[in-house]
Amino acid sequence: MATALPQNFPEPTSVGEIEIKSYPRYRAVTYTHTGELSGATRQAFDPLFQHISQNQIAMTTPVEARYHEGDNRYNSYSEVSFLYSSPEIVPVQVQSNVEITDTAAMTVVSIGIQGSYTWESYQQNLYKLQHWLQQHTEYKIVGSPRRLFYNSPMTPEALKYSEVQIPIEKC
Repeated sequence: MATALPQNFPEPTSVGEIEIKSYPRYRAVTYTHTGELSGATRQAFDPLFQHISQNQIAMTTPVEARYHEGDNRYNSYSEVSFLYSSPEIVPVQVQSNVEITDTAAMTVVSIGIQGSYTWESYQQNLYKLQHWLQQHTEYKIVGSPRRLFYNSPMTPEALKYSEVQIPIEKC
């Protein structure tokens, strides 16, 4: 990873491993993309990068994408976020196409992935987590799935690292 994790974030999940992780509360700048979920991160990058640049906020890793799937592509949306290094950061200015979001502490089931950031990779690994949850009925899903992206666009595809996660809690 070229940049730091937000304050008190756990280390990324090892490639191919499934684990339960706890995250602290955190603050981010978020861009909401409506429509085709697979293109959300491309659409969000410029407004999010403009925000952190104008406010002189350091880039952290990962970039977060939360996917909210409707019954068709027209009522699906995603929230793509650049995470602040601390939940105490307050930006000086906020453009109309982004919002500041605070996320409460959460527990997730996570799988580590190495390779290209394709939509197919996301879906395959989401399926693995859903299958794992079917076998571990002591947990229930309490939020939309998300993907955490850890590398810049300049990283070779085969070396990129991400995680797919589902928010959970014990039943």
